[in-house]
Amino acid sequence: MSDLNRMAGAPYAQNARPFFHGEEADAVGEVMASGQFGHGEVTEEFERALASYLGVPDVVAVASGTTALQIVLAVAGVGPGDEVVVPSMTFCATVQAICATGALPRFAEVDPRTMCTGSDEIEEALTPRTRAVLPVLYGGRAVDLSRIRDELAGRDVAVIEDAAHAFGSRRADGQRVGATGELTCFSFGPIKTLTCGQGGAIVPRTEEDAERARRMRMLGMIESPVQRARSISYAVDGPGLRAHLSQINAAIGLVQLRHIDEVAGARRILWTQYEQGLKDLPGVDLVDVGVSASVPSMLAIHIPYREHVFTTLRDQGIGVGTHYPPNHLQPAFAPWHRSLPLTERIGRRNITLPFHPLMSGHDAQIVVDALAGALR
Repeated sequence: MSDLNRMAGAPYAQNARPFFHGEEADAVGEVMASGQFGHGEVTEEFERALASYLGVPDVVAVASGTTALQIVLAVAGVGPGDEVVVPSMTFCATVQAICATGALPRFAEVDPRTMCTGSDEIEEALTPRTRAVLPVLYGGRAVDLSRIRDELAGRDVAVIEDAAHAFGSRRADGQRVGATGELTCFSFGPIKTLTCGQGGAIVPRTEEDAERARRMRMLGMIESPVQRARSISYAVDGPGLRAHLSQINAAIGLVQLRHIDEVAGARRILWTQYEQGLKDLPGVDLVDVGVSASVPSMLAIHIPYREHVFTTLRDQGIGVGTHYPPNHLQPAFAPWHRSLPLTERIGRRNITLPFHPLMSGHDAQIVVDALAGALR
């Protein structure tokens, strides 16, 4: 095990944490020695490696999953006054990316069993102003919108997958998330299955999408960094962000990608061990990520007496969390509030248990036993 994985206290004391393989420090050291930290060949090598893994023609690496969403919304033509259907049960970054474009979030319900927004929930939320739908692949589970795909296409509504949790996951038909032809956004933040320290990626639909995304991530400049280095000027032809992925972060990501299968396997095993331990606890409902196809990014349950259980477990040094407070109840998003009774009920019962590859089955059983005691 890498020295970078050393931690104080028990593994279950943290809700989530990165897992390193021992080669990341050397990879970062090589970039630092080069003196070239910004976008460069290491970033582009990471993009090619991601595309090869996913089986797609191109991937655009960016600074974070949030900037990936913001860029993709713009690439899809979403702008001021448009509506974007999005589950309320997601990290607030998803909604902030919509608001950053000037568009309006149209909150949708989720299926309590999976915490995902599917065809039924999206169809209910559609309006004549809908310009895009943004399903969130909660916990790593792929979302199947095949039943309403023709309807969305007929309305000229773009599908943008927030796959921040779902790198490495597959759909039930075996296709990898990101390889379905939709605009897909990944996050490679600190606690994701694949981490760059901080980073994200876009899977474009077309070469034109890829070109627009690349210009936006580099402040709207037409020329690439290599071209700019050889020129006395440059041209800016549209809006943009400083959203490139540095070579330092890309170097970490390249190492992580080489080990993605072993990390995915460890996460599936841990999820299954938890499943066995939780199945006999009364009042506990495990959120189904479809573990046979998915790479679980977290382990969420619905429980009674959440405040009591949360406090009790925290006091025992167990790193429970809450993912997430419903966004339609947040003050910042009050103008777009809708009544979402299922989401509100889930929001009162949802809790996440410690879940990361440094944990063993024994660690999971300690958490389950503590949870049983708190429920009693």
